[in-house]
Amino acid sequence: MSAAYPNQFARIGISDAEVQSRVRAVYDTIFHDPTEGFYRPVDEDSACMEDTGNHDARTEGMSYGMMMAVQMDDRPTFDRLWCFSKRYMYLDRGPMAGYFAWSVQLDGTHNAEGPAPDGEEYYAMALLMASARWGDGEGIYRYSEEARAILRHMVHQRELTGGGEMMHPDNHYILFVPGCPFSDPSYHLPHFYELFARLADEADRPFWKRAAEASRAYIALSAHPVTGMNAEYAEFDGTPRLLFDKPYAYYSDAYRVAENIALDTLWFGRHEALSGVVTRLQNFFHDIPQERFMAYDLDGTPHAEPAMHPVAITAVLGAASIASDSPHAEAFLRRFWETPLRRGDRRYYDNCLYFFCLLMLAGSYRMFVD
Repeated sequence: MSAAYPNQFARIGISDAEVQSRVRAVYDTIFHDPTEGFYRPVDEDSACMEDTGNHDARTEGMSYGMMMAVQMDDRPTFDRLWCFSKRYMYLDRGPMAGYFAWSVQLDGTHNAEGPAPDGEEYYAMALLMASARWGDGEGIYRYSEEARAILRHMVHQRELTGGGEMMHPDNHYILFVPGCPFSDPSYHLPHFYELFARLADEADRPFWKRAAEASRAYIALSAHPVTGMNAEYAEFDGTPRLLFDKPYAYYSDAYRVAENIALDTLWFGRHEALSGVVTRLQNFFHDIPQERFMAYDLDGTPHAEPAMHPVAITAVLGAASIASDSPHAEAFLRRFWETPLRRGDRRYYDNCLYFFCLLMLAGSYRMFVD
């Protein structure tokens, strides 16, 4: 491992060789295991990532799969996922043109005609890394051009098509859906925005730099001052917004905030306010076993609703040890190391977060564009 990308598991006595073996095994399970995987060949030149709980393909999972593939130097898999995305999910007309339908069936039939912005930001970052790692190809495989087009639409959709932007033009926050008046804290990826500030259209680079700064501030603003929890959805002032008849705020998407803080710390250094968020989060969860994870109010009040993705929580709490000052940080590393991949219908989301957290803790989640 390089000094810039250390093996965090060495803190609990796990060797580089053991860690790299686990990384390879998890990647092979996700993409090649006929029972537990969720990578699905579709056409000779395309494939998708199945959300095994909902039996669809989502831009979240497609762009996640592309990021996994570029990190693992697997260009054929990357290109098949990108081909499916452009062939079946890309919106080429109307106010949402330039975005991607957030959910399609496994044969590409649309379930939705609008985007989810976390997909677009991951697509753009994965494409920029592919360009840096492998060079641009032809057509849709001109990765850097495709990435810049996505970023252009995220910032300028209204002037390009009359639709809504994914990035708020004034506060620089990413929105839950284009044009809506609130955000999703887990969509905020300041470490990606720092790289977009170097590689997007030159005129937009100052915007992305401000977005990185604004997102770090928003993550801290929207986190509970005692538990460190961020809401699934939040107003621009950071207060939770409850949606979809759910009376609780901390669930599913919200788990990704800790993962994002960890990767931002790994790539761009420590930010005290964000380290404080994951320190409080680890302190809250340190004596709660995985089988007792629930849905929560931000103050930690549990609801009578077991967490839908308990392995994901364990994974992000492990990754949080990169940035945390909690006395329990190494215990969370060990808990994650001793946790296997999830099995069964809900394995898709948990195991995506598991792999990303494993990559960064292994010292293998890298900024290939830098």
